[in-house]
Amino acid sequence: MEEHDGAGMRAPDQSVEFTQVTQWENGEVRDLQDSLAAEEPLEIRIGDVPLTVTMRTPGHDTELAAGFLLTEGIIECREQIGDIRAVAPKSGSRGNLVEVELKDSDFDPRSLQRNFFAASSCGICGKASINAIRLRGLRQPDRNFRIDPEVLCGLPELLRSEQAVFSKTGGLHAAALFDAEGQLMAVREDIGRHNAVDKIVGWALLEGRLPLARHILLVSGRGGFEIAQKALAAGVPILASVSAPSSLAVKLARELGLTLVGFLRGRRFVVYSGAFRCIPAEGLDSDLRA
Repeated sequence: MEEHDGAGMRAPDQSVEFTQVTQWENGEVRDLQDSLAAEEPLEIRIGDVPLTVTMRTPGHDTELAAGFLLTEGIIECREQIGDIRAVAPKSGSRGNLVEVELKDSDFDPRSLQRNFFAASSCGICGKASINAIRLRGLRQPDRNFRIDPEVLCGLPELLRSEQAVFSKTGGLHAAALFDAEGQLMAVREDIGRHNAVDKIVGWALLEGRLPLARHILLVSGRGGFEIAQKALAAGVPILASVSAPSSLAVKLARELGLTLVGFLRGRRFVVYSGAFRCIPAEGLDSDLRA
């Protein structure tokens, strides 16, 4: 099993590949070696039954599988995982398979294989609507959690400083977990932003840290519906992104009580839901304080 370190990690060796390129700059041509973010399929199996295939950046694969199982509602807690293992690669190949043994679960992987194969690229394809998320019985995140807006503004820079693979390739999304004081707890990178979030959630699950009721999840890029869904499944009260959320993410956040922050850049951010958790009460209209 992989080590489940949090922040301060170096990029896994298999996350980066190298290639020869030709660069044109101001009329000058040079041959260079460039770094690329690796992209390979990962198959997740329940027992010996294939569940899903997702394109991901190799590294922290058991975390990705564990996080996927939790955020997609297949399991509810760590105790339902009997065993989880990355299958050793054959000679000359990489390991692109994680096998999971479940216990105390009535889940039948064969009934949902097609839906999850479609969901591998977006995190929600195959589900009808927000109603499908509501019916899972996800609880509203901790309403008593608060964060200082000054602390919130400092999080993107902390994330950028820990993006080991992005600094080499410029081609990855990242997700980071912070506590109320702004301390970085864990950061993960992947070509898919939903995979990066699943890796964070999987790390927390395997470390026995769920629910993440006193934490902030920050993602690079936009805050889409699938990211909000996964944050709620992990019990995260505040989801922030450096770009815009989607309309469906805003609807989901407002319905289920998630604080959703967008355009977190420099000393500015926009709150689309749950402003009471990150803006002092005296700065809010009365209808935003509840």
